[in-house]
Amino acid sequence: MSDIQDYPSRLSDPNSRKLGTFSYLPPMTDDEIRKQVDYIVKQGWNPGIEHTEPENADLTYWYMWKLPMFGETDVDAILAEVQLCRKSNPGNHVRLIGYDNFNQTQGTAMLVHRAEIKA
Repeated sequence: MSDIQDYPSRLSDPNSRKLGTFSYLPPMTDDEIRKQVDYIVKQGWNPGIEHTEPENADLTYWYMWKLPMFGETDVDAILAEVQLCRKSNPGNHVRLIGYDNFNQTQGTAMLVHRAEIKA
């Protein structure tokens, strides 16, 4: 068991904080994000976008960017909304959610933009 890697996240170091499963991996490329959006669409999930200030990222509540995109299947339209959210909230983290309306849960949630944290 000693081969398991430790991730030294600390509240005192905002840059070390992990924000969901994918945050333990290297940042996703635009193509990898596109594939995740395509997966959300193929699952029949409703995409939604949320954002928050880096100092509040560990809280349960994030701001909703518009309403979830119920029934949206155009990957480019979803990615355009992600970019619009980033542009409108340049200092915020942005995450993409796939709402599973059958199970009434989030099917997935991932950080698609990590804002630069000011020291």
